[in-house]
Amino acid sequence: MAEITASMVKELREKTDAPMMECKKALTEAGGDLQRAEEILRVKLGNKASKAASRVAAEGVVGIHVTADATTGAMIEVNCETDFVAKNDDFLAFTAALARLVAEQDPADVAGLSTLALEGNRVEQVRTALIGKIGENVSIRRFNRIQAAGRIGSYLHGGARIGVLVDLSGGDEALAKDLAMHIAAHKPIALGRDDVPADLIARERSIAEQKAAESGKAPEIVSKMVEGTVQKYLKEVTLLGQPFVKDDKQTVEQVLKARQAKVSVFHLYVVGEGIEKKQSDFAAEVAAQVSAAR
Repeated sequence: MAEITASMVKELREKTDAPMMECKKALTEAGGDLQRAEEILRVKLGNKASKAASRVAAEGVVGIHVTADATTGAMIEVNCETDFVAKNDDFLAFTAALARLVAEQDPADVAGLSTLALEGNRVEQVRTALIGKIGENVSIRRFNRIQAAGRIGSYLHGGARIGVLVDLSGGDEALAKDLAMHIAAHKPIALGRDDVPADLIARERSIAEQKAAESGKAPEIVSKMVEGTVQKYLKEVTLLGQPFVKDDKQTVEQVLKARQAKVSVFHLYVVGEGIEKKQSDFAAEVAAQVSAAR
């Protein structure tokens, strides 16, 4: 049997917010498999076990540049070590300049962006100089660029920690903005049902089957319960299936249809999403430094 360490329990607790003993039991049942243990907790505890999943650790900002005619838009995430630097004027100017470069020059990837000219130097040289100036590591994480089929809607929220680009055909500028705000608030993972990754659907179905099996109901009832849960999940995570943020009596799909509009694509960034940042114990660090100085 796999050894269940304190660090494994801590990692699962941080992901799920479940009680420590429940985390240890789930890890034991899962044979140390963290993902399986998370599923077990969701079966036992429901959505409570996933409420911490949206927490982010890394600092930084999202930068957006949209051309004057709203036909081209770019969004980039640039990370730093502290929230203080994320508000630094030089850091913000660097991020804005990178977003403009992506929109104008369409680099293939971060490596390609790093070779482009900026302020008389290459982007990588400017980044290195900025690190020396502010005293923190600065990294370019990711970017997306849209050449719109219609017009670009964009939105930045929470001190530029959340950014959205959306390509809307039909409708108007106000609707494009409203959709971008909706995406920032409700964080869909896909445009429509067909765009949801198969592995995510399979995982939700597996969890639903395990929960339904515990009900003790007849197999045909269990099957309907599972299917209903999966369909509910698909509505919750797709832009078209979600209730519209400005009128929850209509789905986004219904609003678009009424306005004879269509969303071709959208991109959503949450700063630090999926990045683990080392949690430091300040008191322990001070004690260690004092001890080392003796």
